[in-house]
Amino acid sequence: MATDGSKTTAERLERGQRLTLSLESWGRLGEAVGYHDGREVFVLGGIPGEKVEAEVLRVRRGYVSAQVVEVLTPSEDRVDPPCDYYGYCTGCQWQHISYPAQLSAKHAKVVSALRRVGGFEDIEVLPVLPSPRQFGYRNHARMTVGPDGALGFVHREVRRFVRIEGCGLMHPGVNKIIAQLQDRCGETTQLSVRAGEQTGDFLVQPTLSADAIPIPTGQTHYRESVGGREFRVASPSFFQVNNLQSENLVEIVREALGLAGDETVLDAYTGVGAFAVLLAPHVRRVIAVEESAAAVEDARANARGLENVDFVLGKTEDVLQTMDTVPDVVILDPPRAGCQAGALRGLIRLAPRRVVYVSCDPETLARDLKLLCGGPHPAYRMQRLQPLDMFPQTHHVECVAVLEEAQSPPDIVLASGSPRRRELLSDLGLQYRIIPSGADETVLPDETAQEMVQRLSRKKAATVAADLIGRGENPVVIAADSTVVHDGRIIGKPADEDDARRMLTELSGTSHHVTTGVTVIDVPTRRILTDCMTGDITLRDLAPEEIEASIASGTPMDKAGAYAIQDEELKPGQLVDGCYTNVVGLPLCRLLEMLDQLGCPRPPDWCAPPQPLCRVDCPFQGRKAR
Repeated sequence: MATDGSKTTAERLERGQRLTLSLESWGRLGEAVGYHDGREVFVLGGIPGEKVEAEVLRVRRGYVSAQVVEVLTPSEDRVDPPCDYYGYCTGCQWQHISYPAQLSAKHAKVVSALRRVGGFEDIEVLPVLPSPRQFGYRNHARMTVGPDGALGFVHREVRRFVRIEGCGLMHPGVNKIIAQLQDRCGETTQLSVRAGEQTGDFLVQPTLSADAIPIPTGQTHYRESVGGREFRVASPSFFQVNNLQSENLVEIVREALGLAGDETVLDAYTGVGAFAVLLAPHVRRVIAVEESAAAVEDARANARGLENVDFVLGKTEDVLQTMDTVPDVVILDPPRAGCQAGALRGLIRLAPRRVVYVSCDPETLARDLKLLCGGPHPAYRMQRLQPLDMFPQTHHVECVAVLEEAQSPPDIVLASGSPRRRELLSDLGLQYRIIPSGADETVLPDETAQEMVQRLSRKKAATVAADLIGRGENPVVIAADSTVVHDGRIIGKPADEDDARRMLTELSGTSHHVTTGVTVIDVPTRRILTDCMTGDITLRDLAPEEIEASIASGTPMDKAGAYAIQDEELKPGQLVDGCYTNVVGLPLCRLLEMLDQLGCPRPPDWCAPPQPLCRVDCPFQGRKAR
C-alpha cells in the first residue's frame, strides 16, 4: 500500500480502462491470467502465451477481471468462435480455443490440482477422452428471464442480461423449446428446460400459466435415454448433461471396477440410479445410496425389473459409517463440493478392495484423494486417473480415479499383558501381538493421576518400541495404564491380599474416578500420541463376606482399586459418567481416533465396539476427554 499520497494499483484501475497484457497461465474459472503492476488480472477470451489489449470489467479487492478487445499476438491455438453470443453471455469460456488445445488445457488443469492440492507428483494422468460432440450436446438449460419475458443468460462479471435465440451447446430439442417460449416468460425470473434427445420427452419448470405459452410446462419428470435404457428424471434431480459421453463414462467405470459378476457394488451417490441400473446386470448385488427422496423415487422406478438393486435413502456420510455389509467395490460420484469427511472415514472403515471416484471438480477430487491415498499409511493407492470431456467449450472436466487397497493392515503390538485389554482389542476385530513392557510403574512425588497414567503409558509403549526398532521391526505399539482416584489419592494395584481387603473396604459405598492413559507409537514414522480419559464410578456397599469371596477368587490382585467394573460375580458398581471401556482399561473410541489420526488403516473385518463395551451415549465419543 502506497503511503506517499499516490493511489494504489487497485485504486488506479477502473472499469472500462484498457490494459496491454501478456497472458501467462490459466485461472480457476477458465480465464487467462496476466499481470498489471504486479497484480493478477483474469482475462476472459484470452489464451496463455498471447499479448492482448483487455478492457477492465470489474475491480475488487484482490481481484480484477477483464475481457479481450484486441489480440495483439495471437496463439496458434486461437480459432473463431462459431457462436454469435460468445463473449457476451459467458456460459462457455473456451470457444476461441481449438478443441485439441482445450483437451490439453484440461489435462494440465487436472495434473496441477493433483500436485497443488493433493501433493501427488508421480501419478500418471491419461489423456482426456474427447466428447463425441463438441457442440449440441447439452440436455439441460438453466435460463434467466429478462425484460418483457425474454430468455437468455447473464454475463458473470458485469451482470448484463443477454437475450439468446438458441445456445450452441444445447441439443436441438432444448433450443426448440427456448424458441417456443422466447419473450413469453415474464411471469417468472428463472427457467429450467430439460429435453430427452432420444425420447422426445421434455420438462419445463416452473409452471407457466400465461395464455401465450404454446407448450405444456410444470412437468415433475421427464424421460431420458442412456445406454439403451430409459431413465425417469425428476425436476430437482441430477442427471449428466452429455448423453453420449455419459455412455462412455459408464463403460469406463464398469471396466475400472474389474467386475467378475459376483460382486456387491456400493453406488454411494446414486442420484436417479444411472450407475446402479446400468451396472446391475454385471454384478450380484448393488446397494445404492442417495439423500434426495425425489431422486430415490426416480431410481426405484428406473430399476423396475431388476431384483438385485437395493436403494437406501440417507446421507452417504451417515450410511457409510453405520452399514454392516462390506461391499467389494464402491463408486463415489459426489456433487462438485466432493465427499464429506465422514463419507471418506466410512469408506476407510468398510475397506472395499477397489474404489472408483467420479468427479467434476479436480480440486475437490485431489483433496479427497489426499485423505484416501496420502500419509505414511494410505488406505488406497491410485491405480490410474482418466479425465474425460463432459463439457466441451468450457473449462470444466470430469475425472475417473481408480483406487485399490494400498496395503495389508499394520502390524499392531499391545504392550500389556492385561487380559481386559486383550479382550477389548479382540472385540474390535484387530489382529495384534502381545509384548508386555515390564516398565517400572513407580508413582512420582506430586504427580497427578492424569500425569501419571499418561507418563506410564508412554513409558510402556516406548520401552517395547525401542526393543522392536532394535530388531528392525516397524509396528504400531499400543500401551495403557489405569488408576483409581478417591478423595484426591491415587489407588493402584494391591500389593497383597491384605492390601486388596483394605482397598475394597475403603472404596465400598463411595463415588470415585478411574483414569486411563493411552499411548500409540507409529514406529515407521516415530509419531507418538498420548491422551487420558476419566470415568466416574459409584461402588455399592460391599458386605465383608463379598469382599472375602472376591479376594479368594484372585480377581482383585492385578487391578487398580482391587476390583473390575465388569466383574459378573461381584458386580461392584456402576459407571455414572464417562466411557465404559476406559474404566475397563482401554478407551476404544479414543484409541480408534488416535489410529485414524496416525493414518493407520483399519482391517476389512474390523467392527465397532459392541454394546455394552462402548455406550452409544458415551460423552467422549468423537472428542477428547476432560
